[in-house]
Amino acid sequence: MNDIDAWVWWLVAAAALGIPLVVTAMPEFGMLAVGAVAAAVASGLGADLVVQVLVFVIVSVALIAVVRPIAARHRSQRPQLATGVDALKGRQAVVLERVDGSGGRIKLAGEIWSARALDTGRTYETGEEVDVVDIEGATAIIM
Repeated sequence: MNDIDAWVWWLVAAAALGIPLVVTAMPEFGMLAVGAVAAAVASGLGADLVVQVLVFVIVSVALIAVVRPIAARHRSQRPQLATGVDALKGRQAVVLERVDGSGGRIKLAGEIWSARALDTGRTYETGEEVDVVDIEGATAIIM
């Protein structure tokens, strides 16, 4: 075991840290693996063990301190492209069958939808253009 250079052990450690990265999908393991690769480079350049460990710790902590907040910020942002029912909210539709608080039919995005008026006392007649404010199941809520 003494015949193996320290940089090889750092690469083994990097590979070992890559396994839980793949299994658990925790990016912190990847950042630790990058720190181990940096320590392997330091070892290959002739640094002693203390410097290698310091390089590992500094690179790993720096990556975790910088990358994690950026990743968390990107994860919490909503996608800019609305899809599914979110894309239908706010669109205009045409009333096909009279719509009131109990129901009716509209044509929305080329499809026929059941619809209900947001204001239960309001009635929309055939041919009127209405705005979709929400989707509840398969029913568009209009105003």
